[in-house]
Amino acid sequence: MFEKQIYIARRNRLRDKVGSGVVLIPGNTESPMNYPDNTYHFRQDSTFLYLFGLDIPGLFGIIDADSGNDTIFGDDITMEDIIWMGTKPSVKDLAGSVGVKNTLPFKELFNSSAHLKDNRIHFIPPYRAENKLLLQEITGIQASLLSTYSSMELIRIMVEMRSAKDREEISEIEKACETGYQMHVTAMKMAKPGVMEQEIAGTIEGIAHAGGSGTSFPTILTQNGQTLHNHDHSFKLEKGRLMIVDAGAESNMHYASDFTRTIPVGGQFTQKQLDIYNIVLKANNTTTALIKPGETYLSIHLKAAEVIASGLKELGLMKGDVHEAVANGAHALFFPHGLGHMMGLDVHDMEDYGQIHVGYDDEIHPINQFGTAYLRFGRRLQKDFVITNEPGIYFIPALIEQWEKEKTNNTFINFSKVKDYLDFGGIRLEDDILVTETGARILGNRIPITPDEIGLLQ
Repeated sequence: MFEKQIYIARRNRLRDKVGSGVVLIPGNTESPMNYPDNTYHFRQDSTFLYLFGLDIPGLFGIIDADSGNDTIFGDDITMEDIIWMGTKPSVKDLAGSVGVKNTLPFKELFNSSAHLKDNRIHFIPPYRAENKLLLQEITGIQASLLSTYSSMELIRIMVEMRSAKDREEISEIEKACETGYQMHVTAMKMAKPGVMEQEIAGTIEGIAHAGGSGTSFPTILTQNGQTLHNHDHSFKLEKGRLMIVDAGAESNMHYASDFTRTIPVGGQFTQKQLDIYNIVLKANNTTTALIKPGETYLSIHLKAAEVIASGLKELGLMKGDVHEAVANGAHALFFPHGLGHMMGLDVHDMEDYGQIHVGYDDEIHPINQFGTAYLRFGRRLQKDFVITNEPGIYFIPALIEQWEKEKTNNTFINFSKVKDYLDFGGIRLEDDILVTETGARILGNRIPITPDEIGLLQ
């Protein structure tokens, strides 16, 4: 946990911004895998962590903006708990460590439901079934309607509070980045012909657990990089193929890292692979140089698209005016996703609030066009935002076939040349970026990224 004053200040700031009413912050509970006593690895709700800091199941927080009081509901451990799990601090002592004076047994939450119904209540849309049922019981709002009645005011306040990271948060993210560095360098060294993808994935996930709280999202590690989120690790590495590794770690306080590198199996790029790789690397470096306060990430995404379209035009895969091609979305045949997303306590930070509320605002709206529509974060950058920068180029046979058949962006794409790349796979390069006062800083030691750096590791 951070110092208790940090959590007190956060709750007071939230209380001031809300003005009146009661804010409901449910923590997460244990979730069974296949029977009640065999549970998934526990992960606390990020909003609860941000405001209350307590990383244990079975807690519920209430912030009362009218009275100025905060309350944590939870139960002390029993003798049976002590036998199996050891002694733990009391709920009162835990609450005191984060500056909360009031505690009540969990059952009292239900006794207070009548009081809650008489107040203006605020809650974030719940994403877990057990919390939907819990909020239904204490608010009287049907679980299916909770998203409709959730507090847009609270969502906006939490996005505002959590978007710019403070010094302590940045330090935690950098711890996760250091673990992520070790994960990716290990994967690079292991990327040799005959090694199973599963062996590499298991090894780097072990590094994530050894260095913190495990992985920040399910590991993507595959020779079939044309599938953007490929979690299948069942293939044996083949010389000459490209292996994408998109993986990150959580610090012990659950702050995330998220990196991607693409590695030639055996250490040497073919010329064909190198041509595409250098385009993606140029897009990555170009966009990092453009990141600074005041710029919109939507405009930087579109610049990455222009770099990619220009490079592919030089190779003969695209044609025509580059700016027109990007305006028409022709680049999305090869770059069908967004440049990046916010990162912090969640690898896609705060997206449980609704991705549209995190990534866009009254000024910057999404572009409803294939490819660019998948940009998760487009709004204007501010100092201390943490974002990912992850351009890529992919050759997706089914998509290529569809576009050629339907003559989609036929003016800008040389389909006869593109067909030579149907077995290519994909390349993505991702860094984690802190927006500074005047520009940007790559967080952590930069994972080897130039072809020469990668070759030296194998």
